Amino acid sequence: MAAIYFESYERAKQLLKRALQRRTKGEKDMKSKKFVFYVSSLSKGGAQRVILNLTESLLKKGHHVVIVTTMVCQPEYDLPEGARRIFSDITEEETTTNRVINFIRRFRKLRNIWKNERPDVLVSFIGKNNFMAILTAWGLKIPVVTSVRGEPNAEYYDKMQQILAKTLMGKADGLILQTPDAKAYFPKWIQKKAVILENPINPLFIDDYYEGPRKNEIVTVGRLDSNKNQKLIIDAFCQIAGDFPEVNLILYGSGEDHDKLIEYAQKTPYKNQIFLPGPIRNVKTRIEKSKIFVLSSNTEGMPNSLMEALALGIPSISTDCPCGGPRMLMEGKENGILVPVGEAEPMAKAMRKLLTDEALWEKYSRNAYKITEELHPDKVNQKWENYLLSKMKH
Repeated sequence: MAAIYFESYERAKQLLKRALQRRTKGEKDMKSKKFVFYVSSLSKGGAQRVILNLTESLLKKGHHVVIVTTMVCQPEYDLPEGARRIFSDITEEETTTNRVINFIRRFRKLRNIWKNERPDVLVSFIGKNNFMAILTAWGLKIPVVTSVRGEPNAEYYDKMQQILAKTLMGKADGLILQTPDAKAYFPKWIQKKAVILENPINPLFIDDYYEGPRKNEIVTVGRLDSNKNQKLIIDAFCQIAGDFPEVNLILYGSGEDHDKLIEYAQKTPYKNQIFLPGPIRNVKTRIEKSKIFVLSSNTEGMPNSLMEALALGIPSISTDCPCGGPRMLMEGKENGILVPVGEAEPMAKAMRKLLTDEALWEKYSRNAYKITEELHPDKVNQKWENYLLSKMKH
């Protein structure tokens, strides 16, 4: 009889243990969510950097992340370990000469991805991708959060897109913007769904403040194109270069204007002080000891290159461009100098000031470094995660 009771007791213990394991697993599954990010490619841009930083943060917390892209666009960022990537474009075999049929097939393919993946939240980035995410997920009971990453008038550049942005975006469950100016672009009823979330600083740029000597370099990093307007930096530099023969200007990056800018620089009297080495892999190593960073854009969202330069303690000069990202990073913080868009003379004066006033440079440098605490990736990624979790269906 005792043996029977003992066997029953042991059997009950085993059943209880299995029940607790199932409960623990269930609780873990309840906490673990699936995030799907939708963007055109993983090309080396600001939005992509935000996606990958956030992906790494979410994966560390046990969540699942799928990144859906339309295409490959080299050079690209590496996919974080643990994330999955799905391509949403139709294949060559599926492509016809009829644009309407091609659009319908792309639409269906995206919708089928959402059906198969069943994300807890779908987050789209940039331009028409936001429209496609809203429309293809319609009726699937999947929360959709859209994200506008730059100046809305530039991101939605024609009348039809602007109408869609100011109407269709209201059908999303949430809207992430970078600045108050971007928020003001949308009607009040859409603004109620919107939130302003900063970009997290790339963890690679979080380091101790550099106390050592700086190189006589003025640098910029970014895509070389008309909107970034690096020609303005060359024009400004040429106004002061004769007084600072030991100072070099280095423009890092690639883009459609690369060859034009090389040709333009070669025609200046200071061609031996201007360098365009093309794209680089380790930005931090190249610029961390530089004297000044310059951003010359006509429009920007929240420029990662400017954030990273400030995080390295580099006093910066930036155009006060729409939709106000540089202003948010610099105004009233005494970490650099804002200058008007498209004007070389104020930029040249700012360069001269930072090159000649050592006390001012030191003050701006230490104030610039404070951004590492303000926009630390742990802090900012948590804000993003909290917002996205708040949009999930419960």
